[in-house]
Amino acid sequence: MVRTMLQGKLHRVKVTQADLHYEGSCAIDQDFLDASGILEYEAIDIYNVDNGQRFSTYAIAAERGSRIISVNGAAARCACVGDKLIICSYVQMSDEQARIHQPKVAYFDGANEMKRVAKAIPVQVA
Repeated sequence: MVRTMLQGKLHRVKVTQADLHYEGSCAIDQDFLDASGILEYEAIDIYNVDNGQRFSTYAIAAERGSRIISVNGAAARCACVGDKLIICSYVQMSDEQARIHQPKVAYFDGANEMKRVAKAIPVQVA
């Protein structure tokens, strides 16, 4: 059996640019990519916390330390500057690997400052 698992996640990053006429993709600060394990040109799913839209594109690197999150091309219709996003990448692995897998999750504040990096998502309680 092959399972698709969360590999990397940027939790609540803020859109800093939306460029309809740029060639596709989502530009992400290289520090953010490193923290989450997302690679340049890797497929990503984006979940817009502010408007509920969900869409797919691929990651490209933005300048390290810039805090840039730029949604480009057609995807720019799905997010506006200031929107909060959850950006995820996934990996396929065997059932055995999946049972010990730990994703890389980076958490952010409202100014795209990375607050912490974790290898798990906290258990939700009532």
